[in-house]
Amino acid sequence: MTDPHGLTQFIRTIPDYPKPGIQFRDITTLMGHGDAFAKTIGLFASHTEGLAVSHIAGIEARGFILGGALAHHLKVPFVPIRKQGKLPAEVIGEDYDLEYGTDRLEVHTDAVGEGGKVLVLDDLIATGGTALAAISLIERLGASIA
Repeated sequence: MTDPHGLTQFIRTIPDYPKPGIQFRDITTLMGHGDAFAKTIGLFASHTEGLAVSHIAGIEARGFILGGALAHHLKVPFVPIRKQGKLPAEVIGEDYDLEYGTDRLEVHTDAVGEGGKVLVLDDLIATGGTALAAISLIERLGASIA
């Protein structure tokens, strides 16, 4: 794999985590290096050009870090998408499948208005279940995915 931006050197690989055979890419080491993290957020921002993004949504937990930084960089609101029972105001929820059962994501009902254009960020895609649940939540609020 090529690395035109020189960032993979800041990502630690943990073998056999969370189970044997998985090569887990740990981005906490990238986030722990100021210049590399800033470069990453700048690259993310460059990919949003022309998308007219109105909000950044981050999926718990490292998606909060990436999404919060990108929202700050773009000067747009940040929308936290959390696991069930963690948000204090009125929410809507969406169940999604896990390897061993189901879980639920929630978002505040007033997080994004009708017609918003939302970019969803998370640090890891395994099965895609959390991303699909987050997309469904955003669309149920009347917004679209950037």
